[in-house]
Amino acid sequence: MNIHRASALGMVLIQLLAFSGCDTIKSRFSRQALPDLGPPIPLTAQIDVDPSLSKARTEYLDSCGRIHLFSIGPTVEDTLIQAAHQTFRSVILPGSAEAGSKPDVTIRMRMLDPRFKIQTDALYDRAPAELSLDVLAEFFDAAGAPLGERPLQVTRKERLQLELTQQRCDYVIDPFLQDTSTLLASQFMQESRVLLAPGTQPSAAGSSITQTDVPLKTAVMSTPASASATSTPPSPLSFKATLLDENGNLMLESGERLRVRVDVVNTGAQTVPDSAVRLTGPQPLLTQFPATTLAIGPLAPGGSKSLEFIATMPQSPVLQQAELQVALVTGSGLPAAPPQTLPVSIQPTASLPEDVDHIPAATTGAQRPGDYLLAIGLSSYREQEIAARKYAALDAETVAAYFQTLGGLPQNNVRLLRDWSALRPDIEEALLDWLPAKTTKDSLVVVYFAGQALVSPAGETFLIPYDGSLGSPSRLYPLKELQSALGRLKAKQVVFVFDGTVLKNGAEGRTKMAPPKWTGASGSVLQMIATTGFGKSLESDTLHHGLFTYYLLRGLRGEADVNRNGEVTIGEVMAYITRKVPAAARSSFKQEQQPQILSAPRTAGKDLDSILTKPPIIPVAD
Repeated sequence: MNIHRASALGMVLIQLLAFSGCDTIKSRFSRQALPDLGPPIPLTAQIDVDPSLSKARTEYLDSCGRIHLFSIGPTVEDTLIQAAHQTFRSVILPGSAEAGSKPDVTIRMRMLDPRFKIQTDALYDRAPAELSLDVLAEFFDAAGAPLGERPLQVTRKERLQLELTQQRCDYVIDPFLQDTSTLLASQFMQESRVLLAPGTQPSAAGSSITQTDVPLKTAVMSTPASASATSTPPSPLSFKATLLDENGNLMLESGERLRVRVDVVNTGAQTVPDSAVRLTGPQPLLTQFPATTLAIGPLAPGGSKSLEFIATMPQSPVLQQAELQVALVTGSGLPAAPPQTLPVSIQPTASLPEDVDHIPAATTGAQRPGDYLLAIGLSSYREQEIAARKYAALDAETVAAYFQTLGGLPQNNVRLLRDWSALRPDIEEALLDWLPAKTTKDSLVVVYFAGQALVSPAGETFLIPYDGSLGSPSRLYPLKELQSALGRLKAKQVVFVFDGTVLKNGAEGRTKMAPPKWTGASGSVLQMIATTGFGKSLESDTLHHGLFTYYLLRGLRGEADVNRNGEVTIGEVMAYITRKVPAAARSSFKQEQQPQILSAPRTAGKDLDSILTKPPIIPVAD
């Protein structure tokens, strides 16, 4: 019997190996799982899936140029149903034995056309792919009255491997679809709990949602009993605050996006003309939000509105436990409902003493009051269709910290612009007003930009600010204007550093593109560009940095100091990153990334001995 079982197992493994190789087998047994968000909601939910979802499919070209049908609906439907079973006490499906029972809530789901792209001209045997799923979930109470609708949207990117068949034409797509479906289903679980938290019963009339004081194990918070007992002016407004994190594990981590969602309902018979939602809490956490007060506007009887406070966690959170308070106030500032408290758990950054995320101690006696740094990092954009760089904001924050501690720059000599604070007017103000008023003929100026650039067919390069738009050049920042501003500075040395993605602006495949133009007419700025040509400079989920910036930081902390004299110069950093980055890209990512150093024509070969940092301890480079 054991021999037969071993033989059968061996045959299965051989078939799997023949189908997709060892990497694919590993991926099939290590895919993403649905998160555990706590006990099920004590409701019976009926799930109605529209054919637009269950039969959703699209087409794609394989590497041999043949068209394939990609059936998306069944996998997405199965994953959403599994998520419903984890979210609700019981689930009724059409055609099941329980189909005649009356549910507490009915959820109808339909899908817009899915979007699937594969870059078939990629290097090696892995092709970059992108899958976008858009599902609308509509919630109805037992009487059929609408409770609300929630758009579920997810876009996932991954490199797909070619199947290990003789022709090697098609890609291994199923695990990619399963992971994307899991992310979509995780959103469904979170949004269901926002609308229908434990202890919540849809009202018969469907006009409001009544909350109880049942404590939750998720981030969905009801009003505490102590707050309910507080005397507040009578108001027809009620609200529910919910903390949502990016990966759904209810633990905030460095670089993670978080949302505080507030759902407001007018349960009265009159329109409420003016009210607002206010967010308060510890200052280190509160400063990550671009706004802490959001206006609701007029709210009609029975009407509802959802608002969100959005932030990105910093690289080195100073707190591990905190509380955010959400208050609903009238136009005169008086409370309109008892406030709600959201407990926050923050995962401290794990770093070794020699790791770049462990900010070095300040160098004593090395203050340089005449030198300046402008650090800009964009991990998100106002227009969500612009793909984000995950660690760009954190990279800018860490670079700024290094120049203060190891570079000796006073805090007032460092300007840090991240995400929503890196609007085009913010960048212009720093370049045209702040730097010219500060610098002298002996100043060293470093401008660091982590984010994305867009290149026109003629090769003109534009930086994308937070309020930028791929379809509107007037909302981009031309690199030639940045270079012109830097060229007018009264400074001994100016360095521009770019780590990010270089995009093409033109009809892909039909427009001949000139290479990016990085060097301006003034020719007075030394430039360090993370990659050559078009494409994305690499980011590492292990290192939590862009690869280029990671080695820039290692160089600044002393590894670039080849003569071991305790001073890291521009020339030493240039040599270090051009040596380290290509080797690391090939060994760790099996890809090519070659930084380019563009010397200023007017100062070629000069001032490369300018000192960037003075590390107190010189680490040994690996």
